Amino acid sequence: MSVEPKVVRQAVRQAEAAAGAAGVSVRQATPGDLAAAIGLFERTWGVGRSPDDSMLRALDFAGNTVLVAIAVGASGPNPIGATAGDPIGATAGDPIGASLGFLGWTDGIHLHSHMTAVGPGQRGGGVGYALKLYQRALCLEHGIADMRWTFDPLIRRNAHFNLVKLGAEVVRFWPDFYGRLDDDITGSDRSDRFEVRWRLDSPRTLRALAGELPPAWSGTDTLRLDGDFERLRAADPAEAARCRDESRTQFRVALSRGLRPELTENKDYVFTTDAADSAPRPA
Repeated sequence: MSVEPKVVRQAVRQAEAAAGAAGVSVRQATPGDLAAAIGLFERTWGVGRSPDDSMLRALDFAGNTVLVAIAVGASGPNPIGATAGDPIGATAGDPIGASLGFLGWTDGIHLHSHMTAVGPGQRGGGVGYALKLYQRALCLEHGIADMRWTFDPLIRRNAHFNLVKLGAEVVRFWPDFYGRLDDDITGSDRSDRFEVRWRLDSPRTLRALAGELPPAWSGTDTLRLDGDFERLRAADPAEAARCRDESRTQFRVALSRGLRPELTENKDYVFTTDAADSAPRPA
């Protein structure tokens, strides 16, 4: 498909602004960046949990999005011309974020955004957002208006990032999507995942990226999310398993009834039949 040039230009500007706010420069990885990207992936998920150098080289060579975010720092050059932040603990020129996405064609051509990692000292500073917006700009430049990925539906901050900050929407629930992972994040917990679709030029996405409030979604079925499920999983595995069981049942039932999970103002799930592109609530 083709994407209107003005939409592409706007996407590039938004990606540049996000990178500037995070104090990074985002670009396609070079062969010399791959060791750092692997290090970032392994510091997030554990040693041996990253694609190896040869796989990343092949994906990069084929034109997939193997991206790095390089710290600019207050004293470093800023190629996009925005006022850079100063990522904590990073020196200008350090790779502090990496992302991997590849093309898929199930239910239509799209980019599957598979892995995004940010250095432990730089999380929460907008680096992941900058990487996602760079992926979006690249997709639109190549006529692809659809990105997808999966995330653990019980991690509240990820649900907010995906559904509210980016404007993606849940399309499927996959219980035990990856099987038993035993990685540094999931441990022995079950790998239940929501699949989200990010329609890159939709009204929903454009409103989210403009910082507009999402709708006040209608619906009576809700699910309260723990404020820090990862902490709960480490401190009280039995309670975390109970939450997992409860959520799994509710997700299956709700989606089988044609309901879609969205987030309330309190960052809990509400299951709704409202249109995904519904108008936002007044500020």
